[in-house]
Amino acid sequence: MRYFLAKTEPASYSIDDLARDHQTVWDGVSNPQALRAIREMRPGDRVFIYHSGGQSAIVGLAEVASEPATDPKHVKLTIVELRYLAHIDPPMPLGEIKDAGKFPQWALVRQPRLSTMAAPEEFVTWIRGQRKDVKI
Repeated sequence: MRYFLAKTEPASYSIDDLARDHQTVWDGVSNPQALRAIREMRPGDRVFIYHSGGQSAIVGLAEVASEPATDPKHVKLTIVELRYLAHIDPPMPLGEIKDAGKFPQWALVRQPRLSTMAAPEEFVTWIRGQRKDVKI
């Protein structure tokens, strides 16, 4: 199982929306690096849901529910279905991740505008220790 991170503006689609819907198509990603990450996703992989646009925090966890597919609305783009797993409460703020000083090479820290990316195993281990009440 691999881990990824996907960013969303909470005003557009939040972790609460995903919890309500149970499952959604993750689309609208056009950056080549982010599309590469989506193409690497496989059913059962985990995805940290990150709220950008003010909150800047990991707020939940989802599971990849489908193989990546061509977006029927935009044939150059790739989509994947995500299934809600849990809220991360309290959310894990970007500042806390940066302050840990353990992930300087992670795209979340290096390329803050990248919308979808792989999450390093070191981060997964670290966040498990920080948020023990959530099965990550």
